[in-house]
Amino acid sequence: MPDARPLTFLCITTYEKGQEFMRECKRHGCPVILLTAEKLRDADWPRESLDDTFYLPADIALNDVVGAVTHLARSHKLDRIVALDEYDMETAATLREHLRVPGMGLSTMRYFRDKLAMRMRALDRDVRVPDFVPVVNHDDIRYYLEHVPGPWVLKPRQEASAIGIKKIHAAAELWPLLEQLGDKQSSFLLEKFLPGDVYHVDSVVSENDVVFANVSKYGKPPMNVAQGGGIFTTFTVARGSPDDSGLREINRDLIAALGLLRGVAHTEFIRAHADGHFYFLECAARVGGAYINEMVEAATGVNLWREWARIEIAGGDGSYRLPPVREEYAGVILSLARQENPDTSAYNDPEVYLRIKKHHHAGLVLQSADAQRIPGLLEGYARRFAEEFLAIEPPREKPTS
Repeated sequence: MPDARPLTFLCITTYEKGQEFMRECKRHGCPVILLTAEKLRDADWPRESLDDTFYLPADIALNDVVGAVTHLARSHKLDRIVALDEYDMETAATLREHLRVPGMGLSTMRYFRDKLAMRMRALDRDVRVPDFVPVVNHDDIRYYLEHVPGPWVLKPRQEASAIGIKKIHAAAELWPLLEQLGDKQSSFLLEKFLPGDVYHVDSVVSENDVVFANVSKYGKPPMNVAQGGGIFTTFTVARGSPDDSGLREINRDLIAALGLLRGVAHTEFIRAHADGHFYFLECAARVGGAYINEMVEAATGVNLWREWARIEIAGGDGSYRLPPVREEYAGVILSLARQENPDTSAYNDPEVYLRIKKHHHAGLVLQSADAQRIPGLLEGYARRFAEEFLAIEPPREKPTS
């Protein structure tokens, strides 16, 4: 006889995010257990939506997490285990396989965490990627350096955003870096640096089908902002344009190739200045950061966290339906700020949809029915932000919560 009780969710995150996912689960009557870091004990969690919360000490070993959750499973039947952040995907996949809970296993997880794995799968399915080589066999690397003109970028295979990426201008620069990495060098890949415009596609996926996608373009490439400082901006691409339709098609084929059955995805592409082609950069099975969810919701009415929860609850029973979608436009502007609580009240255009409240950050989400209005506003706002707020800190080598 089918089990009619609500599904119990174990949500894992070592970063403060995913509140709307947990609220939506609770709205559907699902018990929600949060597993997070001890340092986030006082974070702004939706405590009214949580049935229990457990805190992990820093640097706990994965085997100890498995042991702790297995002990929890003696008294709580865990139906879904969800990693709300990219860095928790391996933990969640390991737990699913150990407890035989439905969802993404370790093999598929690698296509959304390991930049080498996702590039090899994309290339196998005829999706363009920048020329790359695994940092494993030194003869292969020498051949690559001789035949692929620089500059190149040395990328950690399992970091997010631009963390840990180093630009290499000459072959002589590479070998000392590899020597420093020692036994860790195989956790990197070497890739041709392609100057170009960077785009992202944020998707909702149900039963391996992209049922919703929103195409956006970054102002400055994220790597430039992360490593050189500056103002982060992104905005909706004109709907029906060649960029919009082309990236939707590539993204749909890529998601199917990588094997995402259900959930959300944040995928990045670069349109190379040299040839005008789109090249795949990376894909994460998560909601994009930097207030991209709020931007997508402003433009379309679709909250990615909420839809992800609804898809997980529906499972494969065919009951999931995407809500009505608007086709408007939105953008985000965000920067580190010199002020602890910067005042953005002077930015009072009617397109201001949301004022971002975060210590030492200045930010806005904009909304308009006009495809051209948002990029124009962002360009002007970015100049003002640089004068009024901008602070710059050294590039991060490791993520921070």
